[in-house]
Order: sequence, then structure tokens, then C-alpha cells
Amino acid sequence: MSARAITRRETLVMMASGALVGPQAAQALIGSPYLDDPIEAGELPPAGQRVPLEPRIVDMPALGRSPGRHGGTIRMLIGGQRDIRYMPINGYARLVGYDMNLNFIADILHSWEVDQDRVFTLRLRKGHRWSDGHPFTSEDFRYCWEDVILRDDLGGMPPEMRLEGKGPIFELLDELTVRYSWHAPLPDFLPLLAAPSPLRICMPAHYMKQFHVSFARRDELDRYVHEQRVDDWQALHQKMSRITRPENPDLPTLDPWRPRTAPPAQQFVFDRNPFFHRIDQDGRQLPYVDRVVLNVSTYDIIPAKVATGESDLQAVGVEFSDYTLVKEAETRFPIKVDLWTRTQGSRVALLPNMTCADPVWSMLYRDVRIRRALSLAINRTEINKALFFGLARESANTVMPESPLYREEFARAWAQHDPEQANALLDQTDLSAIRLDGYRRLPDGRVAGIMAETAGESTVETDVLELIAEHFHAIGIALWTRVSQRDLFRSRNMAGLTSMSVWMGLDNAVPTAEMPPYELAPTSEDQYHWPRWGVHYASKGAQGAPPALPEAQELVKLVGRWRWSRSHDERIDIWHRMLEIHADQVFTIGTVNSAKQPVVRNERLQNVPETGLIGFQPTSLLGIYMPDTFWLKEGN
Repeated sequence: MSARAITRRETLVMMASGALVGPQAAQALIGSPYLDDPIEAGELPPAGQRVPLEPRIVDMPALGRSPGRHGGTIRMLIGGQRDIRYMPINGYARLVGYDMNLNFIADILHSWEVDQDRVFTLRLRKGHRWSDGHPFTSEDFRYCWEDVILRDDLGGMPPEMRLEGKGPIFELLDELTVRYSWHAPLPDFLPLLAAPSPLRICMPAHYMKQFHVSFARRDELDRYVHEQRVDDWQALHQKMSRITRPENPDLPTLDPWRPRTAPPAQQFVFDRNPFFHRIDQDGRQLPYVDRVVLNVSTYDIIPAKVATGESDLQAVGVEFSDYTLVKEAETRFPIKVDLWTRTQGSRVALLPNMTCADPVWSMLYRDVRIRRALSLAINRTEINKALFFGLARESANTVMPESPLYREEFARAWAQHDPEQANALLDQTDLSAIRLDGYRRLPDGRVAGIMAETAGESTVETDVLELIAEHFHAIGIALWTRVSQRDLFRSRNMAGLTSMSVWMGLDNAVPTAEMPPYELAPTSEDQYHWPRWGVHYASKGAQGAPPALPEAQELVKLVGRWRWSRSHDERIDIWHRMLEIHADQVFTIGTVNSAKQPVVRNERLQNVPETGLIGFQPTSLLGIYMPDTFWLKEGN
């Protein structure tokens, strides 16, 4: 290398490649003044010794964003203590994650290699540390594998890691390299690592060993069990290691912000992780914002609080029905309101429970003519205009045009408003003709009425149901609504007590062929239209019942084919066949998708996109847009 001066960009590149270490690397990095006091007190090293020798460099101009400044606090509103779970979702630090184009990118990992879709070699970043400063190494993977996953009394191996009942071979290659090898392809391994609630294959061993029977003294374990008010050391280990709800401030993390508040509380504070692994192109350690404060409220008053400027960033708890309220507040408070696009296959979907305990409705729902008729009865144009200002897309519950797997015929299948055809279909079934009171009768003589149950978390659902009740009346079907709390709603469904659930459609309506198609097949008890079939798959046949419909059986086989697939083209074919079956069979009844979601921010908050996709899957709410790159302009 010549003797000319080294530019900052070159310094960062050399540092990222491991070519530059020591004092010069430390000077190249810019830490937040927020940490000046602990640095001066000797409690923390300078930024150059806190960031990995091979950090992830986020080039703001290349992303169309502006380089930021350190400092400030972002306030957000949550509907209850459990909603602190949004922090690790929005923070979106993952071994492997999605970028804004939904392509895989190494994040916490330095890199990875895949051989035949079955051998995955993961390499860590040199010098990466947990939030407490302890080195993050392959030991954290070994501990998770040998001392947690392989122990049935700690939950055992996640079913996602099993292929034909067999787990992978785990190898610890060196301090920074691990390998997982399956006997056959497992193409969903990387998507599982990139998920909003990712497959957990590492944890801070140095911290967790104090709660593990193989490493801790029994009297110490007993003391912790008593202090934490749990039944045994296994429950203790689970509680102290929980990351989906960051309730343990002492648990080291790799996220951009670390929790500082233990529940119960009405305000939860998260401050910057001093050892976070991302930096911008100028060497500033991310995140830009020092603190995130979550203030507990209730969902029914969150919109009003947002409209008075009590939140600096709000994407949850505000519905499209609140848009006028918060948009008008722009003239009175320093807030900015944008409309993003939700990623669900349907903003509101009807899910007829084909495995419900009512034998009559269970039998009727398994008749495709009934499902098609219910879908044809719905006037989606009226719903779109009345509740979504015509900005949503009238569609069956399927993938959206933003997905490369989209086909127009899937969106249109049985989704036109045609009550005449709907009545003709119902006349062919075991339902009676429409009586003088305007309703059909079930085979057992009851009025043909459907009780649609909701979790009561959105007025949009009840508003949609009011309109659909009128649509169903035109085909001789009564529709009633029951609202219950989410846990009760879920438990009723699992018990088969719910005839029809009202929920969102496909959680991920913008998939690529590389994302697993589990949502389209009975694979989980949380699928409210066939929970008994789903739990049968999830429990490997120990619970529930196998699918009774040939089309559902084919979907399960197609999921198996996808897991064994070896090429991109093969995965496209499998996805299209599964979407085709869904479109034809109308297992779920969609209304509109591409619904708009208000995202409200303080006008000082920079780098928040004006538009984007937002949902749990695959964007992790705001996660793929990297909130650690948002920053606050100086001002009041």
C-alpha cells in the first residue's frame, strides 16, 4: 500500500476485512456521546474496541438515506406489557436477515455457505460481543445445541430442525465457525433464521450457565427458582433466556437496544447496545438513537394519544380508520403521517372451521360449494369503498402483486360479487331453500346462522362483518358476531368451539419461492380454519386428526416436496400449485388486501421511508427498514 493518506472509507473497508486493528481502527469509529460517562469511568472501552473487527457497514447514501447523528429518545405507545415483544421484532438483528428487497443478507453473521441446501456453514464476525461485552463465539451455539436443544426437559429440538424425524449434525469448527448438516435438503433453514421470531440456535452461554443444572450449584439454582417464582430449574432457564419478550434486563443481547426495565411497569426503557455490530459508511456506530421508551396505554386510546404528539414512531395500534384523525393532527403537532401497505393476504378474512365440534357445520364447511358461495356473496367493492376509501385491492385471500408468485387468476377466483350464483350453489347442498323468514335451514332444522368470532382488537373487523351480514342475508345465511379477548378466542378455536373465525388472511402475502409455504397447508394449530388438522401435522400425529379432504392432503404433500426441493424452479412450481389449490377450494374467504397502514412519526425523525411494506411476515413490522438507521434532527 502506498504512503498516501488513508481515507475514512478505506479505513472502514480495511477494518471490515480484518486488515486494520488497534488504535487507528479505534479512531476510525465514532461512538455516541451517550456512553461518554461510562467510558470515562472505565466501565466501557471506546467505540473502536466495542465494534467487531469486521462490522456490518450500512451505506446510507446507497440506500437513499441520509447519514445521521447520534442522540435522542424515541417514544412509542404499546397496548400492554406483552407488547414489549415488538422491540426485538423491529430491531431485527438476525444471524441472516432480509434486506428491503427481501433478499437474504448476512447480519449478525459475517457470512455463510450452503452446500446442496443441506449443509450450512456459519461464520461469525471477529471481535463481536454481547451487550455486556462478553465475546460472542461458537461456544454460544454449542451451548444452545448440546445443553438446551438436545435436552428434552428444556423443550427439545424444534420441529423445524427435524427432517423425517432426524435433526442435523452439529459441528464446532473453530471459535468463529459452526456447521449444521442434514441428511437431505432443508431449504427453510435460512428463512427460519430470518423470521420475526427466529429459530434460536445460539444464546449467551456465559450468562445462561448459572441457570443450568449441568453448570450451577443446586443451592444456587434453588435460590434463583425461589426468587423468580417458578417451579423448577427448567422453567427458570426458560424464563431467564426469553428473547421474544425482553423482560430480563440482565440477559445479554445482540439487538440494537437492550432492555433496562423489568415488568411490571407502565414504561419500558431500552437503551443502546454499546457493542452493536453495525456502523454507517462514516464509521458511526449504530443505532443513531440512544433510547427507545415504550409507554403502556390501551389500544382504544392509542390513536388519540398519537394524534396529540405523544408518540415519535407508531406503526402498531393505529388503524386505517384512524387515518383522518392522525392526518388532521399534522396541522397542530409536529408529526408526519404516511401510508404503508400491509402484507396480509386479506385485511379481514373469514375462516370457516372445517374441524369444529359442531358436526353439522363441520360437514357443511367441507363442501367446497358452501365455501365458494359464501365468497361469491361478499360485495368486496362496497367494503373497499366504505371502509378503505377504495385504496385497497379487492381480492381472494392470496399473495399480492408485490410477490413474484402472484397470478391474477388466484386473486379473482370466486371473488366476484355474484349472489345469484351463490344461491344456485347453496341450492345444490344440504341446506334448505330460503324460507319465508329469509333464511335457509341446516339439515338438523336450525336456522342457517354463522357465529363469527373475533379477538376484538380492531374495529375494522366488526365494521366489515356488519357489511358481510347484509351480503349473507341475500343468500339466506344469518351472520352474528361474538367478540372475545384474544387468549379466549384462541382457546375456543383450539377446542373446536368456534364455527367461524375472523382474522387476517395470509400472514405473508409477498413471499418468494425461497420462503416456506407452511401457511398454505394444515401445519399448525394456529390455523383457525383447520386447527385439528394443523395440530396433527405439528405433533407428528400425536394429536388432532389427519386432513379429511383430498386437496388438504395434497397441500401437506406439497409442503413435504418443498422441503425436499433442490432448485428455485421446482419451488416456484410447488408454490403455484399450492396457490392454485387454495384459489379453487376457497379454504379461507378473503375480502381486500394491499390495505393501507398509517405510520406516524415525529417530523424530526429522519430516514423513515415514506412508504413500504409492513406486516409480521416477512418484514418484521419495520424491521427490514432498519430502525437503527433512523435519527432525530436537532430541535424542540
